[in-house]
This record gives sequence, C-alpha cells and structure tokens, in this order.
Amino acid sequence: MTARPGNAHQARLLTLLRDGGPNSRAQLGDQVDLSRSKLAVEVDRLLETGLVVADGLAASRGGRRSHNIRLNPGLRFLGVDIGATSVDVAVTNAELETLGHINQPMDVREGPVAVFEQVLAMAAKLKASGLAEGFDGAGIGVPGPVRFPEGIPVAPPIMPGWDGFPVREALSQELGCPVMVDNDVNLMAMGEQHAGVARTVADFLCVKIGTGIGCGIVVGGEVYRGTTGSAGDIGHIQAVPDGRPCACGNRGCLEAHFSGAALARDATEAAQQGLSAELASRLETNGGLTAVDVAAAAAAGDATALDLIREGGNHTGQVIAGLVSFFNPGLVVIGGGVTGLGHTLLAAIRTQVYRQSLPLATGNLPIVLGELGPAAGVIGAARLISDHLFSPA
Repeated sequence: MTARPGNAHQARLLTLLRDGGPNSRAQLGDQVDLSRSKLAVEVDRLLETGLVVADGLAASRGGRRSHNIRLNPGLRFLGVDIGATSVDVAVTNAELETLGHINQPMDVREGPVAVFEQVLAMAAKLKASGLAEGFDGAGIGVPGPVRFPEGIPVAPPIMPGWDGFPVREALSQELGCPVMVDNDVNLMAMGEQHAGVARTVADFLCVKIGTGIGCGIVVGGEVYRGTTGSAGDIGHIQAVPDGRPCACGNRGCLEAHFSGAALARDATEAAQQGLSAELASRLETNGGLTAVDVAAAAAAGDATALDLIREGGNHTGQVIAGLVSFFNPGLVVIGGGVTGLGHTLLAAIRTQVYRQSLPLATGNLPIVLGELGPAAGVIGAARLISDHLFSPA
C-alpha cells in the first residue's frame, strides 16, 4: 500500500470504515462534519487511491439509494506481539479482523536477530497459507520501553541485547512495508479498546501481568506514551521498601515481588521448603514451576498457592490504587499471562484498590479481566499500523 489519505477528513472516513465496517455515503455523512458535496469529493478521492472500494447499494432511507463503500478487502496488516517467552503473529484485513494467527514459544533473551528470524518465518508461513500475498504494513510489540518515534527499544530490563536495536528500520527492510513499534502493553490496551472489554471507554488503564508488569494508559481514546515513550512502566514502581533486588538495578520493585517470573521463583521456594505437597509434586514432575502450575495448584485448593496469588495481588493492587487516585480512570483492565490465576488474583487487586483509593475515584470503577487474551496484542499491533497508515502523509 503506497497511498495515504490526503487530509484529516479522508483519515476520519478511513477510521470510520475500519471500526464500523462497510457503510453508505449517507450514513458516513451523518458522522462527519462535511456537506454532501464535500463528502462526495473526499470519498471519490479515496476511491481513486484504491484504499476504499464500492460495495453495492445501501438499504433505502427514502428517496435515491446511496452506495456502500468499504476498505479495500485486499489490504493486509501483520500484527506481531513479542513476549518474554513466546511470540504471536497474525494477519488481519483492513477492518482488523484476524484472518490467521500463530503462537510459538520463544525466548526474547536470545536477542533481536534470532527473534526476528523466527517472526519472519512465522509471517512467511501465514503468507504461504494463502492469507496474504504481501503486507501493507506491520505493527510490532516488544516487552520493554520503546522510543516511539524511532521504534527503538531503550535499556529494556528483560531484553538483553535489544538496547538501541533499530526494530522499525530492520523489519521494514525485511518485510518491504511500513512498520511501527510500541511497548507490548500499549498494544494490549489498543486491542481491548478496539475489540475487547474497553470498546466504550475513553479513559482507562490496562495492566499486563506476565514475565514483567506494565500499564497501558489511554486518555481520551488515545494511548498516552509520555515525552519519551516510557509512560506506564509500573513494574518498576517500588512496592516493598528495601525489598528484593530487581533486574532494573533497584530494590523492592513491583515486578520483583509479583510477575510471572517472581511467582515461579516463590512457588519453587515453597515447594523446596515443603510448604506445598501439590507444588512439590509438580516441581518433581516438570523439573520447574510456572505461573500455570501455581494456577492449577490454587484451583486444586492448595493453600500455599492461594496465599502466593493473594500476596501478589495485594502488592499489585497497592500500586494500582495509587494510579487510580492519580488518574481517575473509567475502567481498569487486567491482562497478560498471569491472569490465568483468575478471580483469586482479581479479588485481591480489587480489595486493595477499593480500600485505598478515594470513593469518588472508585465508586463506579470496574476492575475486570481482559476479554481477548493473547489476541489483544496482535489486534493492537494491527491497529497501531493502521492508525499510522490511515493518517495524512
């Protein structure tokens, strides 16, 4: 895709068609502040670019029937969500409907070259299945701070070898299309906003609890990234004064006390100390423990596993309570791999937030699990690149 909208009116029309699907000229006219003649001019210009196509006659609203238009059904976006231990790659159409989705295990610590070899192989597999001849754009999420305009990770604590790597430039050359890069939790927030639990909320927080912890901040429907792109890095807010050492070099960070990695470490210690027969059995069988094992043990009624989840939820809830008092969001979404811990975790977080934040901030505040699971990141990645391509050049 080489064409871009020529002005803000065309960009608005593309976004409406992306988010609402095919629509008639008359109905689009009801949603934009344009005269009928000006709307006709802008739609015709978009038709000339090939970004939109005619889609038959609309239902009659009385009088002459209007024509439907839709985004070009041949447009294809690639969404890539790189996590600490796995990678998701998906192909979507221009309306961000997922056409194909692959997940594979992967260790982000292997470095960008090895990781992107795997990503490109997964993208090639999706192309070979007939879903896309090529990609019109790609969105990439990485689990660390990103200098957003350049698409470059900056000193990511759990990503050795990635500091300063030109992700956007390198992948754009390999894929032959425009690429945008962002922190993975921002993309999760965008995915839940587009197709998940946050569809009708303009101001919300999206907390991702996985190997690390981060927070997507959405203000007025737009992701807030801060001056340099590091907004929302709540995993490195101090949760326990003079607590455990963290990978970032500080002590007592939330991420050091509760994350997928911290939970696996604490569960292993508990099993080795004889505090949980269930966890000890799983450790012996599997050779190691993960958050999935803790979730299974908790589901079986293991008291130690439940205590670990509640303690982690309490630490997380204390940090979120401060964010709620400061930001006053309309919704808090909890997502990421550790949300397999389910309602025990959610209850602990809710208890701390409702107890510590002011009633004015929490009186009508839902705190819920995300709806989309792993799909949130790749949908958000496709949304990221479409926002870029559907804006005036």
